[in-house]
Amino acid sequence: MKYALLIPLVATFFVANGHAQGRIYRCGNEYTNTISESQKSSCKLLDGGNVTVVQTPRLAPVRVASAAQAGSRIDTAEQRSRDSDARLILESELRKAEVRREELLKEYNNGEPEKFGPETRNHQKYLDRVAELKANIERNDSDIAGIRRELGRAGAPTASK
Repeated sequence: MKYALLIPLVATFFVANGHAQGRIYRCGNEYTNTISESQKSSCKLLDGGNVTVVQTPRLAPVRVASAAQAGSRIDTAEQRSRDSDARLILESELRKAEVRREELLKEYNNGEPEKFGPETRNHQKYLDRVAELKANIERNDSDIAGIRRELGRAGAPTASK
């Protein structure tokens, strides 16, 4: 009785798939089931399974600026202004990182920060917070070193502003 329903279903599946696609040709990057006489030499008949083609929307081409393009040079005054702005931003970030470092060191208290309420009963919470503070200090020191390297690459401050 189980097979009485299954056999017509399987037969319908095979009949439907057998007639779903006829001959499929590939003409370059295009797939088609009809070709003209002029296309026969450049198209290949595909043998085997079914072909599913999914079209994607065409995107606008991306323009990449290169040094070879005309007008791509920036005049000296504008470049000096950009460099000065970049230096000011880096100096501001350095000041923020140094202030943050002082706050972290004050809270860290040479590895013995004050215990908060729940940490008096659960020593592991306290140890976890101490480890997190130490990691934050190390990360902040790394950030400061990176900003100082960038400032060194930026060169001496310009007095043009």
